[in-house]
Amino acid sequence: MEILLVLLGVVMIGFVVLPFLRRGRGGITQVPAGHPDAADPAGYGFALEEELDVRMPGPDQDLVDVLDLVQRTQDYRGAQQLLTGTDATSELRWQRVQAFAGAASLELAARPGGAGEAPGGQWLRVWRAEVPKDAGGAAVHAEFLVQQAWRTATPGTDEFRIIMEEAKAACGQAALLAPGDPVPYIVELSVARGLAYERKDFEQVWLKILDRAPAHMGAHLAALHYWCEKWHGSRELAYSFAEAAAARAPQGSLLAAMPLFAVFEHLPEVNLVSGFYRSEVVTKAVHGALHAVHAARPDDPMAAHVRHLLVFFLVRGERWAEAMTQLTHIDGHVGALPWTLSPDPAAEFAVYRALAVAGYEANGGSPATLPH
Repeated sequence: MEILLVLLGVVMIGFVVLPFLRRGRGGITQVPAGHPDAADPAGYGFALEEELDVRMPGPDQDLVDVLDLVQRTQDYRGAQQLLTGTDATSELRWQRVQAFAGAASLELAARPGGAGEAPGGQWLRVWRAEVPKDAGGAAVHAEFLVQQAWRTATPGTDEFRIIMEEAKAACGQAALLAPGDPVPYIVELSVARGLAYERKDFEQVWLKILDRAPAHMGAHLAALHYWCEKWHGSRELAYSFAEAAAARAPQGSLLAAMPLFAVFEHLPEVNLVSGFYRSEVVTKAVHGALHAVHAARPDDPMAAHVRHLLVFFLVRGERWAEAMTQLTHIDGHVGALPWTLSPDPAAEFAVYRALAVAGYEANGGSPATLPH
């Protein structure tokens, strides 16, 4: 009991001091003996921090292979073929569109061009120029513009609005090329948030998505942002939207986890009281998310998003064994909330993983007792 009390005290202090212990991309240094990060995640077969993939929430080997090929050769055709072969209404297609757009945006940020050097992400521009009627390329271009707006400009500025207006036009073009595809409208949800659409205009976009893919988890997460207090809604509207989605979720749907995302979006800026994470509203949302991942298909690409957020809440609620169970499903990938909100997602994830390992071991757990 004494070691557990010491550990819990260190854990709560850790949420305050750990950000100040990070040193660059190398993660946490000078960890004192007895600190939670002295626990060894490698003993559980977990990946080293420098091996964590920040590009996506979970494994998609086809996407990884094509991304590597496109970025190495600057030839878009692998991306075009992969999207053509991916069901338009699937969560996987939406994730792949985001990944290709993100890759092009990050390439451009790393190599903006000039002085005789071609800008990064040139393969996307060539894709749009050579195959202007390709629906996949149009969707990636629209999402690319959205990511550029959020990454390079400040909401409310003229620069931000100009890029978002261009993205809005690109969404319209992509929708015309694939009338049954929900992805252009999902991209437009982010435009709606950035350009502060009136609610009736936002709901028109939302109805078009519901007509095409009513149980699309990625679309619901994108829509939730609009309804949040920090954007164009309120805590009550966001909770209502999330709870309604969970209530109508079909069997096996991860929409049952939506309330947990609503809770996360409205967390107080600073909350060091562990009891908050055991409160009724949090406990109910966590249980809903746990049920959702248990009932979902093992290959559901959105399950990783839910599991990553569960790790955050389970560690904060000191539910170590349950957190470890989630880690066995997602370790190796960190491209999801809440880690992507950090300047160093891999380091942020590694902190929570180490806390989970330490708490698990303080309660008698070991690699031998962890089910896989």
